[in-house]
Amino acid sequence: MTHASTSIDVKKPRALIALAVFLVVVIGVGALIGTQTAPGAWYAGLEKPVFNPPNWVFGPVWFALYVMIAIAGWRTFLAAPLSVGMGLWVGQMLLNWVWSPAFFAAENLWLAMAIIIPMLAAIIAFIVNRWTRDRASALLFVPYAAWVGFATLLNASLIVLNT
Repeated sequence: MTHASTSIDVKKPRALIALAVFLVVVIGVGALIGTQTAPGAWYAGLEKPVFNPPNWVFGPVWFALYVMIAIAGWRTFLAAPLSVGMGLWVGQMLLNWVWSPAFFAAENLWLAMAIIIPMLAAIIAFIVNRWTRDRASALLFVPYAAWVGFATLLNASLIVLNT
């Protein structure tokens, strides 16, 4: 099977403009949400599991992940803008963007858990969907799946320790 991405000229000006848009939107919206929902006194007061990373880890990790998410979305958009893969990408992105407000602004661990589980499912479904169509996009989502899997465990641990 030929990978869909092999027929895409990613160096054309329109493709590069689309890449810039994906990067600006994904990183920009993520950064805006992150600054508006930064951990505060409520989060500081929660009992945390021993494997909870220090707060400074989250910013650099999410920046790197958002770059990879944007590139995978861009590649999928160029190859198949109305595909199931693109739908999965959009769905996981919307869930990603609502998780922090649910967790940090609404201070609702259960609502955040109800968001992160389908988000993880959409991320895994995207990997499966793109695996034979565009391996690079699928692989760009593997660290993201690992991190969100870890975040799901962390979210569940916070529920157990604080309810």
